Amino acid sequence: QVQLVESGGGLVQAGGSLRLSCAASGLTFSNNAMGWFRQAPGKEREFVAAISRSGGRTLYGDSVKGRFTISRENANNAVFLQMNSLKPEDTAVYYCAARMSWEIATMNLGEYRYWGQGTQVTVSS
Repeated sequence: QVQLVESGGGLVQAGGSLRLSCAASGLTFSNNAMGWFRQAPGKEREFVAAISRSGGRTLYGDSVKGRFTISRENANNAVFLQMNSLKPEDTAVYYCAARMSWEIATMNLGEYRYWGQGTQVTVSS
């Protein structure tokens, strides 16, 4: 059974930083492209970042480019999202997601097979 467990969310002031972590189990982690998505109240879930199986290729949503960095540690079955220069509009529940084995990293949430429960990030102004 695949499990993705996010952690690291919280309350931070605008301009601050947070680092989200996602611990994966039940899959051969190095075979799966990973992504981060977020959903603000009353809005649709949106793409934030994705990373290829090896970590050599990354994708970012336009609203977070230059501020967020996705990375992974295959040896520890973990993916991270370093969030800097946070803005109030970054407030959302952040979700970790995994594609099926051997599929490439994409921006399309419908292509991600496994999802975590989410972690709340709140940025105060």
